[in-house]
Amino acid sequence: MQNKSARYYAFLSIAAAIITIALKLGAYLLTNSVGFLSDALESGVNLVAAIGAVWAITYAAKPPDEEHAFGHSKAEYFSSGFEGGLILVAALGIAIAAIPRLMHPQELEQLSIGLVLSLVAAAVNGGVAFILLRAGKRLHSITLRADAHHLLTDVWTSVGVILGLLLVSVTGWLILDPLIALLVAANIVWTGVKLIQESGSALLDAAIPLEERQMIDEILSPYDRYQVQFHAIRTRMAGTRRFVTFHILVPGSWTVQKGHDLCEEIESAICKALPNMNVLTHLEPLEDPKSWTDQEL
Repeated sequence: MQNKSARYYAFLSIAAAIITIALKLGAYLLTNSVGFLSDALESGVNLVAAIGAVWAITYAAKPPDEEHAFGHSKAEYFSSGFEGGLILVAALGIAIAAIPRLMHPQELEQLSIGLVLSLVAAAVNGGVAFILLRAGKRLHSITLRADAHHLLTDVWTSVGVILGLLLVSVTGWLILDPLIALLVAANIVWTGVKLIQESGSALLDAAIPLEERQMIDEILSPYDRYQVQFHAIRTRMAGTRRFVTFHILVPGSWTVQKGHDLCEEIESAICKALPNMNVLTHLEPLEDPKSWTDQEL
């Protein structure tokens, strides 16, 4: 799967959502458990979010144009934030379904079959989440990573529901069913808030990850021996694309050609180490005091 595109993985997520919705709805209809209903609602959010991810990834892949000279890659952050919002809506739906059951607990039926269906759904989500996490890291896609974390949340939700309903079957305490559903709602609220925060930070031009910044610093550090210095290093992310700008200070006696060759060499080294990086450099004379007054953010 190393050569698959982000769209392929987004469609894989859609397929997983459809399968798990069917399994969990079947479990709910067989058992009448609001815990299984809450799990099915979360998978419904997965489906809508996966469809949104396909749009975001498709739009983000469009090349730059006159209106969007830096590309369209930030579209992925809208998808991630949208998914976080959907998770919060699902949590509200779960709470609305669970609260009446606290007042009027109901008997559960065919619990063993429902538990088996839920286990199969959890296995499907877990496998797809693992695939999406690896693909998201390889492709630098926040949309795939958000989808993967949502699926993992769904797995833990299913595990919690299964364990809770096993406890119901052993103790006969029917009130545990709606309590489990409310715990599921609280858990996915936390996930939704984190996704929204991450998307908001990225839309505000967050810096690239620390490990990537350290790679840039390692590339620049050997040039100290050639009387070359750097400042005003600024980075930002936009979906799969990264941007870095910085000033290169060289001795004023250098020719324009020599300075240009150095810029090309450094830009090439950074792009080789970080293929999705866009590098913009600004050459300045080391001895000129004005070269040191433009490094503030």
